[in-house]
Amino acid sequence: MSETFAFSAGTASARIPLPAKACDAHIHVYDSRFTAAAGASLHPPDATIEDYRSVQQRMGTERAVLVTPSTYGADNRHMLAGLAQLGTQGRGVAVITGDEPAAQLQTLHQNGVRGVRINLSLGVLHQPSDIKKVAQRIAPLGWHLQLLMPLEQLPGLAEGLRTLPVELVFDHFGRVTPSLCGRHPAHALLLELLRARRAWVKLSGGYLVSSAHRTDDPSLLPLASSFIDAAPDRVIWGSDWPHATASAGRHPMPDDAAQIDALARWAGDGQQLEQILVHNPQKLYGFDALTES
Repeated sequence: MSETFAFSAGTASARIPLPAKACDAHIHVYDSRFTAAAGASLHPPDATIEDYRSVQQRMGTERAVLVTPSTYGADNRHMLAGLAQLGTQGRGVAVITGDEPAAQLQTLHQNGVRGVRINLSLGVLHQPSDIKKVAQRIAPLGWHLQLLMPLEQLPGLAEGLRTLPVELVFDHFGRVTPSLCGRHPAHALLLELLRARRAWVKLSGGYLVSSAHRTDDPSLLPLASSFIDAAPDRVIWGSDWPHATASAGRHPMPDDAAQIDALARWAGDGQQLEQILVHNPQKLYGFDALTES
């Protein structure tokens, strides 16, 4: 009987061997001991760091970035528990209201948090008007602001985003779909911010923006290439494990090893793949700031 892997289709390992210190820059953990935020739309089953380890081995990555998901609002306790298990190979992206005392933010920093996320697509905590407030609170810590929002909302926020005192990270391809590559003002804005070194893009959740809900969708290649060509030093990658929307039945469960192989095709060569998986996340998340064992 073949081995199965938690919240991941397939059983084979990635065909492409990855460089040392390769980073999966977008994963979540879920723990039913923590209460979901009122109004949360996703309630996935428990997914632990132990579950992720075997999937991580299939992919060939070593580092990981834990992101507090929309399910828990601004409760970061489960994410911090996961960071403690990852040790120096992990970093965190928290969710905050912007009203937390400075000491609380400093504690998050000491535990490996290097950014905060505002989710306007599935989150229940923030409105667009909160972006500036949160950015101002995290600027003294040198953190970045990670944004997820409906595509049509992004162009209207352009002026404010250009002047924020922090760098921006857009996850899940900035929610640009392949059919809108080169055709939507939001895509043009993302490319502008990348070239100006004001933002980063995560090539995560390709199956979320693909009309076929597949990471190996050939139509993702021009979209991924548009970001890589614009600023190869500003592109990172994440698996989006454990794929909460797949658990909710919104699309098939992705094959995470196949996600690595798709990324290798998008990158085009080993040097660029190493840039995306090692050097870029190392800079963004400050992995060298702590001594790794």
